[in-house]
Amino acid sequence: MRNILIIGAGRSASSLIKYLLEKSETEKLHITIGDLSLELAQKKTQNHKNASAIALDIFDENQRKKEIQKADIVISMLPAHLHIEVAKDCITHKKHMVTASYISDAMQNLDAAAKENNLVFMNEIGLDPGIDHLSAMKVLDEIREKGGKTILFESFCGGLVAPESDNNLWNYKFTWAPRNVVLAGQGGAAKFIQEGTYKYIPYHKLFRRTEFLEVEGYGKFEGYANRDSLKYRGVYGLDDALTVYRGTIRRVGYSKAWDMFVQLGMTDDSYAIDDSETMSYREFVNLFLPYHPTDSVEIKLRYKLKIDQDDVMWDKLLELDLFNPNKTVGIKNATPAQVLEKILSDSWALQPNDKDMIVMYHKIGYELKGEKKQIDATMVCLGDDQTYTAMAKTVGLPVAMATLQILNGNIKTPGVQLPLNKEVYLPILQELEEYGVVFHEKEVEYKGYK
Repeated sequence: MRNILIIGAGRSASSLIKYLLEKSETEKLHITIGDLSLELAQKKTQNHKNASAIALDIFDENQRKKEIQKADIVISMLPAHLHIEVAKDCITHKKHMVTASYISDAMQNLDAAAKENNLVFMNEIGLDPGIDHLSAMKVLDEIREKGGKTILFESFCGGLVAPESDNNLWNYKFTWAPRNVVLAGQGGAAKFIQEGTYKYIPYHKLFRRTEFLEVEGYGKFEGYANRDSLKYRGVYGLDDALTVYRGTIRRVGYSKAWDMFVQLGMTDDSYAIDDSETMSYREFVNLFLPYHPTDSVEIKLRYKLKIDQDDVMWDKLLELDLFNPNKTVGIKNATPAQVLEKILSDSWALQPNDKDMIVMYHKIGYELKGEKKQIDATMVCLGDDQTYTAMAKTVGLPVAMATLQILNGNIKTPGVQLPLNKEVYLPILQELEEYGVVFHEKEVEYKGYK
């Protein structure tokens, strides 16, 4: 039996574990699932004879090293900043490693050691980063092989609620970490290049600059810019491209509504609110409004945001129960962002029968024999239920597939890497189709600058 150690049994590990368990007989695998919570790890084994659960504290150095030593390959599904100690142990004990996280500087520093020991350290092999790399590189490489030159690259991805579960005015529910949604776009201006000119969007303007997208069978979406699109120029070999832009997908109208929270200051995570624990939702809203001896909180808010009572924006705010004097925040020393997350979680939590949806969209413009052309590639993946969500499938399956490809010697290139090589993306994209993660590519009229 070949031993796979999975560290971290959270939500994103569900589909990953299921896939490996299903393959365990034919591929002769034993899967050890380690998590701080033994109960959670046991639940994920599904009582399968080729799986075992352990309580694993990665800060317990002896235990961590012992378990890594027993494995043939290690999958780390820990938060990104915790990968590094696992990675160092994998170097020491000569084990391959797979993560879905962005490559940190500390991880990149292990590249030489990984190569020296002929180890594959595959990173960014989840959804975004992950499937975006696989699908984009396939199209970009095909253009290069034809002798074409890419001049436009736009890529969008979003975790949304499936159409049948889309029943609020925001057309949105939390399908992943709510905190990341509340803090989206913070920490510097969004930067990208458009028609050869560098563009910067400061945070307070971010949600008012959106692009519209149409996905066949699913209608219209919008995209707002991610923080740094420029780092993908070198990664994808797009240094000569005139436009490189990456964005997040939402349903149309979401960004304009979200901007109300940004303008009020409710997404700020830099300071704590006094007495936040006992504060009502209504009092929280009032914090961001000027004093007035007679006007109600509602009137003051409408005046500040310049919205009328018959505006859908107002209905969106009412739907969140923001003005309820009887609902209490209940969090000590909370930042505005933490309070907003609590309020939104009341309204945007996925219900037991709700399903989520992942949408990805690439627009790739290129020049071939003096003619400008464009390929649009779209992917929509729907969740099965609350365990095997679209998010768990699209994050976990490519991780599992890459792990097996490495174990079987099909992915050989050593070092700390992204899934950009043909040996990685072709078999994984092909296999993902069997699990309903399918990209539809079509030639369309070139939409860039003529």
